[in-house]
Amino acid sequence: MTATATRSVPPLVLVTGPEQVIADRALAATLEELRSADPEVEVVRLYAASYEPGAVGVHASPSLFGGAKAIVVHDLDEAPDELQEDLLAFLAAPEPDVTLVVTHKSGQRGKKVLDTLKKSQARVLEAPAIKSDRDKADFATNEFRRAGRKASPDAVRALIEAVGKDVRELAAACQQLVADTTGTIDEQLVARYHGGKVEATGFRVADAAVAGQAGEALRLLRHAIATGVDPVPIVAVLAQQLRQLVKVGAAGRGRSADVARDLGMAPWQVDKARRGLSGWGPEGLAESIQAVALADFEVKGGGRDPVYAVERAILTITAARTGR
Repeated sequence: MTATATRSVPPLVLVTGPEQVIADRALAATLEELRSADPEVEVVRLYAASYEPGAVGVHASPSLFGGAKAIVVHDLDEAPDELQEDLLAFLAAPEPDVTLVVTHKSGQRGKKVLDTLKKSQARVLEAPAIKSDRDKADFATNEFRRAGRKASPDAVRALIEAVGKDVRELAAACQQLVADTTGTIDEQLVARYHGGKVEATGFRVADAAVAGQAGEALRLLRHAIATGVDPVPIVAVLAQQLRQLVKVGAAGRGRSADVARDLGMAPWQVDKARRGLSGWGPEGLAESIQAVALADFEVKGGGRDPVYAVERAILTITAARTGR
């Protein structure tokens, strides 16, 4: 069977975007679709970093035995001039039994090839960056939905707080919960699997500090430090939560979903910030943000004792909230 027979994948495919987890899945799904149409399809992988001039043409040439072929070119954004020239030559006269799949993370390198692919009606598969907590919440929710499972907003929040720094780790955590559990995934279930990580993160420290719970915030801080958490990300989370209080407070009432969209936050973050605003005034928030800015300077080399710097910031925050 040739690639042109009952082809479901177009001859040209572009996987573009920096989020490697999504890009890897898009590539795997494309190859699986090709194999479904022709189990004998030959897959050739070429990498920009080790590319040898002329390789695209050599692999694209028809073999003596015929058959479909897929050439996967990884990392066009790192491609030397020779690879770009070879790809343009192939695109000018493509072979009928060859599917060309190109991956490109970001940047302007390889732009002419990208433009040519798009003008040639390539299938474009996007892999956009997942950076904000809202993006991560959407990603995790979709992971559970794809697996036919439901997860509560609190469960998604707890999972992001535990493992959300790395999207690949977040995806693996979602897959583990799906494989090992049944029913609706709630916060208690996440805590059972990732409780140690959740307690040791800056999120729990920040939650307690913003709530005015000095003793609990200091206990969680010391536990986090004892388990190897660096003070720098803890200060970053403190700053993030205080900024969210300010932004949500200034946004007015409105629907959580609308406010979240305008502020680039997840709806649950808006609801959490609204609950956290109780007991806070503009002066207290301003004082707390200044204290965290000083702590940030000190934990990044400006002070002698990073842990003490965070402790002092926590005490300032809790005092500013309670008015003591």
